[in-house]
Amino acid sequence: MRVCLLNDSFPPVIDGVVNVVMNYANYLQQNHGTEVIVGTPAYPDADYSAYSYPVVPYPSLDTAAVASGYRTGNPFSGKAFGKLTDFQPDILHAHCPASSTIIARLLREKTGAPVVFTYHTRYEIDIRRVVKARPVAEEGIRAMIGNISACDEVWVVSRGAGESLTSLGYEGSWRVMNNGVDFARGRVPEPEVARVTGGYDLPEGVPVYLFVGRLMTYKGLPLILDALKTVHEAGQDFRMVFVGKGPDRDLLMGQAEKNGIAGKCIFTGPVYDRDALRAWNTRADLFLFPSTFDTNGLVVREAAACGLASVLVRDSCASEGITDGRNGFLIEETAESLAALLQKTGQNLDLLHRVGMRAMEEIYLSWSDCVDAAYARYLDILEKKALGAYAGKKRDPADLLVSATAWTMGGQEKIRRLGHEVFGDFRETAVGMMENIQEFGENAEQLGRKTAGQIKSGFEERKRELKEGAEQLKEDFRAYGRGLEAEEQFHLNVVEEALKELGGNRKE
Repeated sequence: MRVCLLNDSFPPVIDGVVNVVMNYANYLQQNHGTEVIVGTPAYPDADYSAYSYPVVPYPSLDTAAVASGYRTGNPFSGKAFGKLTDFQPDILHAHCPASSTIIARLLREKTGAPVVFTYHTRYEIDIRRVVKARPVAEEGIRAMIGNISACDEVWVVSRGAGESLTSLGYEGSWRVMNNGVDFARGRVPEPEVARVTGGYDLPEGVPVYLFVGRLMTYKGLPLILDALKTVHEAGQDFRMVFVGKGPDRDLLMGQAEKNGIAGKCIFTGPVYDRDALRAWNTRADLFLFPSTFDTNGLVVREAAACGLASVLVRDSCASEGITDGRNGFLIEETAESLAALLQKTGQNLDLLHRVGMRAMEEIYLSWSDCVDAAYARYLDILEKKALGAYAGKKRDPADLLVSATAWTMGGQEKIRRLGHEVFGDFRETAVGMMENIQEFGENAEQLGRKTAGQIKSGFEERKRELKEGAEQLKEDFRAYGRGLEAEEQFHLNVVEEALKELGGNRKE
C-alpha cells in the first residue's frame, strides 16, 4: 500500500497534528511495510533528508505573524504536484482542511486514490480569530466545510469533534478514529526527572500543576490563572508550570503578575524533547486542561501515560472517557469550580497520584494500536473503491474546477519534464562531441592523419545525429502541443459549465 499524508505543518513546526502525521508515517512503515510520502508547505531551512520517507515541500507564504507561527501553503505548485503524483498513492490522507485538502482533491483527479480527511481541531475558532471581518470569516468556514465534504471519508478524533463538525454545516457521515500517544507507558526514573526539572523552584510537598500546549487564551488558560489567584489568597501554596509557546504568552504572564501569583508560575517555553516532556509529566501532580476548544487533547493521554491525572471541563471533547474522581477530575467551565477542586485536593497528593495511575491503566492509547486501526480502515476503503463505492459520489461545480486545475497543473509539469528531457538529451550529445574534440586534440599527433580523418568523420556523424534528434524532438513538442490543445478545450468546456452552474446557484 502507498499512503500520501498531507498536513499544513511539519517540522520545524511542532504541534499535536504534526505529531499525529509523524506517528502515522512511522508506524505505517514499521508495522505494515507501507510506503509513505508526506506533502507540506515549505519552511525556510527545513531539512528532511534524515526521514525514512520522502517529504515534499511546496511553496508557502510567510503568515507567521497572524497565524501563530504557521506558514500558508500554495497548493498550486506543479513541481511538488508532479512528485506526489509520481508516487501513485493508493490512499490520500489529509489532516488539515486548507491547502492539504485542496492538494488531496487535485491528486485524486490525477491518481484516482480516495481522500480520507481527519478533523483534529476546531479550525473555525482560529479562522474567526485571525479574520476580523465576520462575513469573510464565515465564508472561510463555509469553504472549509466544502473542502471537507468533498472527501471520500471523514474521520474525527472524538464524538464531540464530530458533533462540532456537524454543527458547522457538514452534512456527511463521520467515523471516530482515536489518536494515540508516543509516550511509553510508565513514569520516568527520579534521577532523570531531577535532571530535567532541577533548575526550577519546585519545593517538595508543594503541589505542581502542569499545562502543555500552545499558549492561547481560548484553551482556558485565563481561567487557570484566576482559579490559582483564589487558591493563593486562601493561603495554599502551589507551583504552576506552563510548557509551550504562543501569541498570548505575554498576556498570560501579565495576568499572573496582576493576580499576584507570578512568583508561583513558571513559563518554560517550548520543550521539543519528548523524554523531557515525559519528565515534566512525571514531576507534576495534576494536569490542568480546562479547554473546550480541543477536540481530543493528546496532552491528556500523554499525561496519563506517565500516571498523571487531568482536570477537564465536564462534557468537553477532551473529557470523553473520564470518570470524575476515578481516572481524572471534571469541573464546570468556571474559575470558581477549578479553584474549589484544587483547594480540596491540594493537601491530598496521594489521592491525585492514585487517580493518575488509574488514568495510565484506563485511558492510555498507544500510537501502534491506533495506526493499526487506521491501516485496517484503509484496507476497507480500498475494497469499497474496488467495488465502485466512490464512483457515484456527487460532484459539485467546485469539483469540476478542481478537475480542470489538476489537469492544468499536470500539463504544466509534463511540459517542464519534457523540456528537461530535451535539454538532457542535448547535453548528453554535446558532452559526447566535446569528448571527441578533446580526444582528437590530445591524440592527433600519435594517431596520424588517417586516424584523424576517421575521427573527423565520426564527429560529422555525431552532428548529423544531433540534428536529426533535434528535428524529432521538435516534432514531439508539436504533437504534444496538439494533444494539449484538444484536452485544454475539453477542460475549458468543463470550467464554463461549472461557472454557469455556480452563477445559477448565486441567482437562486
